Amino acid sequence: MKPIIQEETTGCGIAACAALAGIGYQECRQIANRMGIFADDKSLWSQTGYVRKLMSELGVSAEQAEIPFTDWEALPDKALLAIKWRMENGTPFWHWVVFVRQHNESFVLDSKKALKHNVRRDFGRMKPKWYIPVYP
Repeated sequence: MKPIIQEETTGCGIAACAALAGIGYQECRQIANRMGIFADDKSLWSQTGYVRKLMSELGVSAEQAEIPFTDWEALPDKALLAIKWRMENGTPFWHWVVFVRQHNESFVLDSKKALKHNVRRDFGRMKPKWYIPVYP
């Protein structure tokens, strides 16, 4: 898997879904927009419904529940993670990233454009709140 860079400030959910589906950001954004999902809609990064619908449309299977994060070793081989979790005016917000374990290596695909490296291994700096297991 490779990182997909979000082309909009609030496009982390679209970029994460694109990475999981193995397609580019533009293609994923077009599919999302046809479904009525837009990067600037706060529901994309304050609720799970939109990313779940988009993953389903893209043929990506995921667990129905969010699982509290305990430690990196407990994660499945693929997961959608909620990091940078915070409350704003009573509403939770987060940044979507993709955790991957393959070939005895673990890393996070982070779509944030400003990062020097979008494949992250600085696990101590990321503070996941919960995750959604993603199935092959």
